Amino acid sequence: MARNIQSLERAAAMLRLLAGGERRLGLSDIASALGLAKGTAHGILRTLQQEGFVEQDDASGRYQLGAELLRLGTTYLDVHELRARALVWTDDLARSSGESVYLGVLHQQGVLIVHHVFRPDDSRQVLEIGAMQPLHSTALGKVLSAYDPVAHSEAIEADRKPFTDRTVCELESFENVLDITRARGYAADVEETWEGVAGVAAPIHDRRRMPVGAVGITGAVERLCRDGELRPELIAAVRDCARAVSRDLGAGRF
Repeated sequence: MARNIQSLERAAAMLRLLAGGERRLGLSDIASALGLAKGTAHGILRTLQQEGFVEQDDASGRYQLGAELLRLGTTYLDVHELRARALVWTDDLARSSGESVYLGVLHQQGVLIVHHVFRPDDSRQVLEIGAMQPLHSTALGKVLSAYDPVAHSEAIEADRKPFTDRTVCELESFENVLDITRARGYAADVEETWEGVAGVAAPIHDRRRMPVGAVGITGAVERLCRDGELRPELIAAVRDCARAVSRDLGAGRF
């Protein structure tokens, strides 16, 4: 059996200690409660403080939980709330479009698929929850890059490599694509990531009107496109789904 890493165990114990009981604790209190030498406790606290997990009050010198933990916790809750709110609407979208539906969020300079509804037919399909997609070429990624400033920065700074001869990689052209995405309220991917595959996606906003994810459909070009263009009824269905999820998250009407 693999041995636990002692320093991580001690750091976790500190965070639990600070999360309960008094709001702020001094170094002596923390060291005594955990049975640690003051020097050891101080070293762990300093590292946690540098990472934003712990904050020290300037006046008293006491420690409390930091804002980074709150941000991580909120992100966890947001993603799970997003999935929960989207379940019914994404099922409806899969039925009405006849295509696979994906729900994605920004994660580590890409799009993390947090929910996937299979195409409603008898074909063999692979569940892609947990898969990563690129920001610059997929419909989901372009939506996030257009509406989320953090995603935009990451897409701009990333190596936008070509996946097909249709992939938009040059910076000015990519920015133009994002401008078009914002203007029309959805993003398209017609054989920019995979040959023979098209997609369309729209943004999801929360109660603060902040972009928290994107929802879209992906399928064969011959099904999603007509005369080389995405079918308007599919675009409308995706946008309706995104608006419905946004309303359930408290965003109101868009």
